[in-house]
Amino acid sequence: MQARTLAVPDAVEFTPPAFPDHRGLFAAPFQEAAFVEAVGHPLTLAQVNHSVSRRGTLRGVHFSDVPPGQAKYVYCPRGSLLDVVVDLRVGSPTFGVHDSVVLDSTTYRALYIPEGLGHAFVALEDDTVMTYLCSTPYNPPTEHGVNPLDPELGLPWPDDLEFLQSDKDRTAPSVAEARERGFLPSHADCLAHYDRLRSAAG
Repeated sequence: MQARTLAVPDAVEFTPPAFPDHRGLFAAPFQEAAFVEAVGHPLTLAQVNHSVSRRGTLRGVHFSDVPPGQAKYVYCPRGSLLDVVVDLRVGSPTFGVHDSVVLDSTTYRALYIPEGLGHAFVALEDDTVMTYLCSTPYNPPTEHGVNPLDPELGLPWPDDLEFLQSDKDRTAPSVAEARERGFLPSHADCLAHYDRLRSAAG
């Protein structure tokens, strides 16, 4: 398993070996030892989410309050998607920085999005499946979003797609509005949370 830190600090891409043969293919998109070595603590698993998306479906940018936050470990078992991570932690030296990774059912790359970072993706083909391993259960009062088409973010969405969005995502506030309303995560709170997780694992 190869691990690579993204341009957004604390987000990590994992690439497992894949073993194709005459029967099909085998891969292990999540491996605890490699995860702990790269991140510094185990992944707490509280919920597994599964989404199926038509080509052009744009989900996000989603994030949650920290604490408690929700970390996500995501991979694409069918189809392909462009996955984007955004630093929304107020006070972070890389606030507003984003990075992107293509996740698909050929490489079985996975992406770890720690608490406090924004997450979004667009499906690049029909019947694209996303699997999310989540550190906490869904908790609506703590869940938030910013508009993935906000020009200030300048996210690298393909220009040949007609986007399909939920009403909630389409009407989400801009980053500036979210910051003004005070519901973006604090960088200091996020770092303190990561330290607690590593200390508990120590």
